[in-house]
Amino acid sequence: MSEKKKIAIGADHGGFEMKEFLKEFLIKSGHSVIDCGTDSKDSVDYPKFAHAVASKISEGTEDFGIIVDGAGIGSAMVANKVKGVRAALCYDISTARNAREHNDANVLTLGAGLVGFDLAKQILEIFLSYRCIADRHLRRVQMIKYMDSQQGEKNQTEDKMIDISNEDLARVAEKIKILMNQDSPKNDDHCDSDMICRCGICFEKKPETIRKFIDFGVERIGYHNGTGCECVPEDIAKCIDHTLLKPDATENDIKRICTEAKEYNFAAVCISPSYVKLAAQELAGTSVKVCTVVGFPSGAHRSEIKALETRQAIRDGAKEIDMVINIGALKSGNDDLVYRDIRAVREACVDGSAVCKVIIEAAFLNDDEKKRAIQLAKKARADYVKTSTGFGPHGATVDDVALMSQIVGQVGMGVKAAGGIKSLQDVKEMVSAGATRIGASAGIKIIKEAKTVTLSN
Repeated sequence: MSEKKKIAIGADHGGFEMKEFLKEFLIKSGHSVIDCGTDSKDSVDYPKFAHAVASKISEGTEDFGIIVDGAGIGSAMVANKVKGVRAALCYDISTARNAREHNDANVLTLGAGLVGFDLAKQILEIFLSYRCIADRHLRRVQMIKYMDSQQGEKNQTEDKMIDISNEDLARVAEKIKILMNQDSPKNDDHCDSDMICRCGICFEKKPETIRKFIDFGVERIGYHNGTGCECVPEDIAKCIDHTLLKPDATENDIKRICTEAKEYNFAAVCISPSYVKLAAQELAGTSVKVCTVVGFPSGAHRSEIKALETRQAIRDGAKEIDMVINIGALKSGNDDLVYRDIRAVREACVDGSAVCKVIIEAAFLNDDEKKRAIQLAKKARADYVKTSTGFGPHGATVDDVALMSQIVGQVGMGVKAAGGIKSLQDVKEMVSAGATRIGASAGIKIIKEAKTVTLSN
């Protein structure tokens, strides 16, 4: 949170004390803060203060708004009535990061009755630290802005009923088409349609296609029976952690996979902790993240050691941590130990702004144990659950990925499939089952295979 911001903050009587706490924290952090009230714990109406903060954002005088009431819900509703405001109620680290990365939220609402002061501060730190930079998210935010502007025009009609002409409908459709297909060159060899997309993949002829593949499942890739369109399969690398965890890996091996990761633009390299500094140096200035493993591969390390290992890895340059649960404790029925183990690593990741992935090593577990492990990772608020270390009896299976996705998909957690993924078909099956990240040592082979895929009748 090094970049200093101009922030408007407000609260009702229920959020007054938390507002004062957060205001002091922001000022000490060097931010410019405007307090829109309230000034005491005397009973007041939250809409007044929520609107005051939101208006500062709408007018462009402040960068962000913070509003606190009892639950945060009402203030979010009020703020989102104000033009140009994208208010998000956040109740944990994940929702705060998602609100910024996915939705470019500019107003944070908090429920003083839902979160404590320390968690509220962590949520605020994450909210102010993350940015919306991915093309697919920016495009969707642009659509929200367009809808907002259209609503503003509608309000100016003073509730007069008007007929929408065919020309108006065509204009709106064209605008939506532009928003969904920005910077995508027209391919006259494909199809000529007066619809946004008749064949199903007209606007899916750029790397965004594979991002949709990751976001929504394999059926959205647009392979179909007939037109000769080509996707940009190399961008599938965006979902792959290029992995080298062999115990005999050398420094030259690490440099090699870092070079490959830069060339193919993989999401991350996943390497052993002792090589994190080297990988961070090799990948400095690139978008490729450094991922490392903790408690690997058995998971039987003490929680304190795992937390220390995590913090050291983050200091060395790791941005993502793949930790192995205490498998023996889970199988012994000691779920509390497993939860505390995950939580210790998760808290270290939060402190270091790193992503936390939890490896359950599904090959050692029965169905009940798998469900318990996934639920414990969910309870600990990990960012991902992951199938395997790659050192167990077998790697990822479609059934395990589907189970993970079923349990954690609705709360925004990711699913990483790893172990034994060696082909494009493997990737397609895992993503179709719900995987949002792939761990593979065969990443380059998969990309080269993807490049050979053509569409046939």
